[in-house]
Amino acid sequence: MGKRKVRKSPKDASSVVGLKEGHKEMIPPEKYNGFSFAAIGLVVAVCVVPLTAEVSTSGHPHQKHIVLRMDTAFLTVNNELDTDLVVSWMSERCYQCLYQQLGVVHAGPSPGQPSSVDFVVSTQHEITVQLNSTPVNLELCTVPFHFGEHGNYSLWVKNLNDSSVVNCSIVTDADPVNSYIPILVASLIFAGLALVSAIGKAILGLDVVKGILFRIAGSMETERLINSELGSPGRPVAPVTDNILPPPPSPSKRLRSLDTFRGISLVIMVFVNYGGGRYWFFRHSSWNGLTVADLVFPWFVFIMGTSIALSVNSLLRAGSTRTSLLGKVVWRSLQLFIIGVFIINPNYCQGPLSWDNLRIPGVLQRLSWSYLVVACLDLLVARGHLDILTTDACWSPGLDILLYWPAWLCVLLLEIAWLCFTFLLPVPDCPTGYLGPGGIGDMGLYANCTGGAAGAIDRWLLGENHIYQNPSSRVIYATHMAYDPEGVLGSINSILMAFLGLQAGKIILHYRDLHRSIMSRFLIWGLFLGVISAVLTKCSTDQGFIPVNKNLWSLSYVTTLACFAYVLLVLVYYAVDVKKWWSGAPFYYPGMNSILVYVGHEIFEEYFPFRWRMANSQSHAEHLTQNLVATSCWVFISYVLYRKKIFWKI
Repeated sequence: MGKRKVRKSPKDASSVVGLKEGHKEMIPPEKYNGFSFAAIGLVVAVCVVPLTAEVSTSGHPHQKHIVLRMDTAFLTVNNELDTDLVVSWMSERCYQCLYQQLGVVHAGPSPGQPSSVDFVVSTQHEITVQLNSTPVNLELCTVPFHFGEHGNYSLWVKNLNDSSVVNCSIVTDADPVNSYIPILVASLIFAGLALVSAIGKAILGLDVVKGILFRIAGSMETERLINSELGSPGRPVAPVTDNILPPPPSPSKRLRSLDTFRGISLVIMVFVNYGGGRYWFFRHSSWNGLTVADLVFPWFVFIMGTSIALSVNSLLRAGSTRTSLLGKVVWRSLQLFIIGVFIINPNYCQGPLSWDNLRIPGVLQRLSWSYLVVACLDLLVARGHLDILTTDACWSPGLDILLYWPAWLCVLLLEIAWLCFTFLLPVPDCPTGYLGPGGIGDMGLYANCTGGAAGAIDRWLLGENHIYQNPSSRVIYATHMAYDPEGVLGSINSILMAFLGLQAGKIILHYRDLHRSIMSRFLIWGLFLGVISAVLTKCSTDQGFIPVNKNLWSLSYVTTLACFAYVLLVLVYYAVDVKKWWSGAPFYYPGMNSILVYVGHEIFEEYFPFRWRMANSQSHAEHLTQNLVATSCWVFISYVLYRKKIFWKI
């Protein structure tokens, strides 16, 4: 036992789990696939059902030999009062939630001899522990605290100086471990590799080194020609010269920054899908708000829209007809949908597809739908020959929008439809326009209203068994309704996200080679979308008109992530294509083979070297190592495929 010390200034919040009678440890979280892997990983850790409780009358915490799992700590509640206590909890991340009961701590058998009950608590977020007396259920005190992983804590409840005032204080019996050290070590390792790579590249760029390498390469080439049939008598040998002319420029120059941006999104996506080291910020937000895992999918949709603008323009200039391109768009969308439903689907592990509970929505399905609509809109208005928009007229800055007003009109009508369905569609037993998670949120008044109109449409149109069964809202809000974050209504806003990416492509096309104009317009769009987000959210997580919510793919979620995408694209574009400070490696390679990497990482997730049996499955370090190795393997595979010029196009 470490030296006891009282924590007077608690930090962040968490959720609490008790110990249920008859069980000696917590039930391990189940493993499952897909973007919403965050839900199951924490359901057990925040479950409000107590697990076990042992009472000690010795006045000291009864130390149980329990092996703590990751993101948990040990809490002993000591009751020195002459009344029983009801222990409840509420997470700081749970907006307008009910307190959830942990258990009861009985009064001590005699004065000076407290009774003690042991609990396991989660350490991911701050919580508020509430203590009520029984049987009148009078609140005695509340204690906000952020528990540390594998720490050992005691909560003492006593009367202050023999008065009626109840004092509640948390004492640290054993210090927690620093669970973030593995991330720090991994960051230093990758930073070191990047530094070594940069130094090596700088050394190879020196004139002296290039001269040595050129002489070595020249001598080797001369020897090869002498020993080959090209150097045999009767065949003239082309003279070796230093004046090597570059190939003529391609009319359709490929921007490395776009593939690099796509690769950044994809690599983070693979990493969080594999588990992200089991850290909470690499899991999807339970409802409102953002984590790292919530960023990457919209960015992938955004850059897909940018690629649509460039590819359609290139094909039209090459002489392809709009009808033939429409056929290719429909076929590609159908392929993406089929792959998403029949290949990347957790039901395949049950043998032949179980049609009774086959999940219809999904990541690739949403990509296929967004691609189909946005590509069709672009085919409607795209031009094969574009003028560089440099006129001085007052309306010239808006030409890249005005030239495509029919497509913008269609997108605005779709967004109006989303707003009408979301805020005007009546949902049985739920308030109209409800955007909450249900469950214990909103004081438990709308437990069966998860997702409001979005959830109701999916359950009515697709059936409850054909949508996602373990949404991330179960983590903190204890919801029990099925809800799909890739559902029907949210697909309208994914179209908007792709269309905003399409606008970035139009800017690149109309202001080609005018780097300052391209970057300034990217920043203007980022500022404009950021202002819209600030208005919609009132700069808060839960109290805005339309909160940022990945599960709903809310309008503010799209504008916020599109704002981030424009700013990030400016940085990558400037570093890769303008200044050429960075080649885009290693993200450039998976960005060139994005479909293959995404489908491959889903199919081969359970195979070595992407997964192996761990010595300690409750270690962040081992999970992080495994997930980083798996992600790095796909980066290496994409590099090898790039060198072999193998690209999977559908």
